[in-house]
Amino acid sequence: MPLEPKLADLPRIRGALRLYQVASVITGVMLLALCAEMIMKYAFGLELELAGPQGFLAFVPVDTVTAVNLSTGILIAHGWFYVLYLFSDFRLWSLMRWRFPRFILIALGGIIPFLSFFLEARIGREVRAYLASRETGAAADDAGRAVSSSNAESVEAPQ
Repeated sequence: MPLEPKLADLPRIRGALRLYQVASVITGVMLLALCAEMIMKYAFGLELELAGPQGFLAFVPVDTVTAVNLSTGILIAHGWFYVLYLFSDFRLWSLMRWRFPRFILIALGGIIPFLSFFLEARIGREVRAYLASRETGAAADDAGRAVSSSNAESVEAPQ
């Protein structure tokens, strides 16, 4: 039987979901840029150079990069955004109390192109639906307790 998130964690789950959604989009875009850069480098022998002799932004042969190498910058940026993505994945996973294979599946979103976009939509929809159902259930429980306590007070009142 899977564990349910704690009622007190519902506001924290909203924040964790927002962080996960932002991190997944940024990581997905950076992964696509990294894939394009790898294709240019290994298929065509070109790297992206910033502010070099060929102009502000140019593809140059791998051996002739003399200015800022944006190909390496893309690689490093994706790595750091993937760390943020893993942190946001872990935070949402632990607050939602999901099983470990789900954590691994979400983590794969940062290394398989386009997967982070699909997972972001699916996980976001699922968590929002869960939060909505849990909050309506909590509101119904509160209303039920209020009605039963008012009935108990009216029964106990002396005549």
